[in-house]
Amino acid sequence: MVRKQYPQLQELYEKYGESKGLRILAFPSNQFANQEPWPEPEIKEFVEREFNVTFDMYSKINVNGDDAHPLWKYLKKKQGGTLGNFIKWNYTKFLIDKEGQPVKRYAPNVEPKDMVADLEKYF
Repeated sequence: MVRKQYPQLQELYEKYGESKGLRILAFPSNQFANQEPWPEPEIKEFVEREFNVTFDMYSKINVNGDDAHPLWKYLKKKQGGTLGNFIKWNYTKFLIDKEGQPVKRYAPNVEPKDMVADLEKYF
């Protein structure tokens, strides 16, 4: 899944970042099968080197549980999941409008390229 997600997110950023103001905020988390065990600088270096990522990579955080980052608590409250208000796996994505309101949630298996029609509604 990672082989598709980062390149597609980067493509969206390159296409819409300057022209439409799209911002992509990525938050590594090690809460899913220990997929992000490395320190933050190593994660950022890896995605930059392997996938030429230039969108914003933020600090590694928890997205579930009592110590979930407040942003993720807010996102989950506003856009709950199908089986509950938790993040089921890496690459859960949220679309947030220009006023900062979460307007849609995407399952991890939804590829970024499949979000284009929704993105264009909010530009």
